[in-house]
Amino acid sequence: MKLTILGCHSATPRTNTNPTAQILEIKNHMFLIDCGEGTQVELRRNRVKFSRIKHIFISHLHGDHYFGLVGLVNTFSLLTRETELHIYAPKGLKEVITLQMKLSSSWTSYPLIFHELNSKASELIYEDDRVEVYTIPLKHRIYTNGFLFKEKENERKLDINLVNEANINMAYFRKLKQGFDVINEDGVLINNAKVTMDALPSKSYAFCSDTAYNEAMIPIIENCTVLYHESTFLDKNEALCKPTRHSTAKQAATIAKKANVETLILGHYSTRYNGYDEFRTEAQTIFENVHLAKDGKVFNFD
Repeated sequence: MKLTILGCHSATPRTNTNPTAQILEIKNHMFLIDCGEGTQVELRRNRVKFSRIKHIFISHLHGDHYFGLVGLVNTFSLLTRETELHIYAPKGLKEVITLQMKLSSSWTSYPLIFHELNSKASELIYEDDRVEVYTIPLKHRIYTNGFLFKEKENERKLDINLVNEANINMAYFRKLKQGFDVINEDGVLINNAKVTMDALPSKSYAFCSDTAYNEAMIPIIENCTVLYHESTFLDKNEALCKPTRHSTAKQAATIAKKANVETLILGHYSTRYNGYDEFRTEAQTIFENVHLAKDGKVFNFD
């Protein structure tokens, strides 16, 4: 599982800070999460292949989370894309994007498929044989979702030496990986556990931006591998959280601790601050394994 931070700052873009956008690579998928202004430039800067992006997830309709989308949709057409593109976003985004395309006569050269979200409860919005994606209802000034990306259970690993010693035909290798006992070439039933090893643990990634402190998300993200949680403010500015419906670094860390996640990544910093080390320092008073998002930073979780 690999996470590339394209932008991790709140509000207005600056020459050295970009609004929210991320690329999550998980089980051979490349998911774009949020698409703030300038995202396609950052995609190029980080050498992300546009053609691999087939699913885009938009958390809410504040501009710093989707103002880069229509430009990216149009660029895909200019590059003569043919592969369909799926966009999962709050109800209303389809109207925004299609109106812009209509008024500029810029209809896409490829199927553009919107999945409009309006449920206030967590729901499964994408699934295939490798990955599931759920919404995480958040508490913000407008309807907002985070997203939980979960690998499905990995296959067992073959101990090829033991498999050969057991005289098992390779036609049964798939069954072994799926955990079944199989019949060998001599007609003997071979116990799966004797020729295979435990699968690698499945990984999960929870994206939570923007939100006020919200313990209701804890059962949804419990025990996840990585949590990205907004930390717009430091503790000294906690009073700003209530009117803006944002969180502090300490509040993000509290959620991480109560949800028993493995790793916390902080982001969505207010541009009022000149540096971000203090965010980690404050968070680590509550939860130890804290990392700071930074534009262009890549996290690998093997």
